[in-house]
Amino acid sequence: MKKSIKTSLIIFATALLVFVVCVVCLVWIASRPESDEPVVVSASDASQGPTFEVNIQRPRSDRPFFGILPTRLEAKLLGELRFNNASRGAKIGTVAPDHLELSADGWDLLIESDSEGRIAAATRLVFPIEIAERQYSLRCHPADPAKGYLHATTLPGSDVIDGRFLVELAKCENAATGKILDTEAGGNPGQAWPSSPLTLRGNFQGLPPGRR
Repeated sequence: MKKSIKTSLIIFATALLVFVVCVVCLVWIASRPESDEPVVVSASDASQGPTFEVNIQRPRSDRPFFGILPTRLEAKLLGELRFNNASRGAKIGTVAPDHLELSADGWDLLIESDSEGRIAAATRLVFPIEIAERQYSLRCHPADPAKGYLHATTLPGSDVIDGRFLVELAKCENAATGKILDTEAGGNPGQAWPSSPLTLRGNFQGLPPGRR
């Protein structure tokens, strides 16, 4: 009997240790800062035409286990909030060092910046999202003052533009009604969704300047 209890305790302690190690590993992975460096494009890639990538990162309060899960696993659970040049209906709008317009089916991005690359108040993003098992189209804006940047440069010997951006989207509303999401999105009455800013980040290569 005592031997059986001792064996059970050993098994329990081993399982607990494995669980703790897994949690520590997940926390470590989640705590590493995500790089916002642009994707390096080779000459062969650039010759295939303009490319861009746009991603939204949810706040930890809106992520399973407060964001300690690996990004790929989390994406499978919640779905990815992203689009790129290969997405259905992808289009490039007006592009300049201080202005960027990208869109796809359900997505519409406008970023404006000042002469130092700081985000301007006109910046906004419209995108589709599922919250509390309901589908919404959100229109989000940066806070006041805005946090983020748009870095865009014209390549030497060419007129195409490369760059990257990062914007904190602090204010979101239902694009169809113009109202903030609170109880209808599963939140508390009077509490806007998201409770913390969404992080918009992306990069682009070989975009032609001017209006398309």
